Amino acid sequence: MRRIGRRHAELQPLIKAFDDREKLLADQRAATELAAEDPSFADEVDELSQKLERNTEKLTRLLAPRDPNDAADALIEIKSGEGGEESALFAGDLLRMYTRYAESRGWKVEVLDSQETDLGGYRSVTVAIKGGSGAGEQPFGVLKFEGGVHRVQRVPVTETQGRVHTSAAGVLVMPEVEADEVDIDPADLRIDVFRSSGPGGQGVNTTDSAVRITHLPTGIVVSCQNERSQLQNREQAMRMLRARLVARAEEEAAAAASDARRSQVRTVDRSERIRTYNFGENRIADHRIGFKAYNMDAVLNGELGAVLTALAEADLAARLGR
Repeated sequence: MRRIGRRHAELQPLIKAFDDREKLLADQRAATELAAEDPSFADEVDELSQKLERNTEKLTRLLAPRDPNDAADALIEIKSGEGGEESALFAGDLLRMYTRYAESRGWKVEVLDSQETDLGGYRSVTVAIKGGSGAGEQPFGVLKFEGGVHRVQRVPVTETQGRVHTSAAGVLVMPEVEADEVDIDPADLRIDVFRSSGPGGQGVNTTDSAVRITHLPTGIVVSCQNERSQLQNREQAMRMLRARLVARAEEEAAAAASDARRSQVRTVDRSERIRTYNFGENRIADHRIGFKAYNMDAVLNGELGAVLTALAEADLAARLGR
């Protein structure tokens, strides 16, 4: 029912735009006939023509080929890369950026798994971002362009001589899929349990509640240790595995079709960056579309709207062949 509701909400804007077009065409025909007898209706014909142009542009956008996962919730995995502790702290900054942006949209954020460092950074953290069931853009469709390597240039808190360091963190964005949407053979899974590590409170670090699942055919490994029970951690790990398998399958299909369609950078390496955050200049630069702005502090505080809109517009232009 949830999937059907989302599909219905996804189609509503298209149906409304088409109904508006039919009405505008009928009004334009009537106004044109009246203008032939009374020139005072000519202005109305012009006004209706302008409305039809705007309607055509809207319909073109709505009918453009789109990712079928755009209406899905999102799983975001952030991993520290080059830069050691500084990279882990930057991964925490990215997590806060996405969390605050999601909250500004009224979306819910759920931490599925995290590996924290002593200074409060993250070696790895995976979160689920859930949107509403009504009409409007959903988390994966909005955030899918965030996948790749994010680079930061700043003076780390661990730096004693004031030197600017460059480090990187990798972001992977995946659509969340329901259990019945992915066929996983239990015989293909190796499930290991182990004792949780790191901060966790009473009970978390004293039992073998953490779960690691290896998908043998692909070699994909996911783990979860945030929940108190082994069963809960297994359920969360399976959510992550399903998303990983779908993302892998789609990446392979895109690679087979055309190298140009691969939009996400999977490796945590500065040489394959998509965006740079320069603290000294308060500058953010997205290297895929040439976007640049000098409000990096606001962006890291969750004001991602401008850069996400620019990325979506560039993607639409590419899909329309403009």
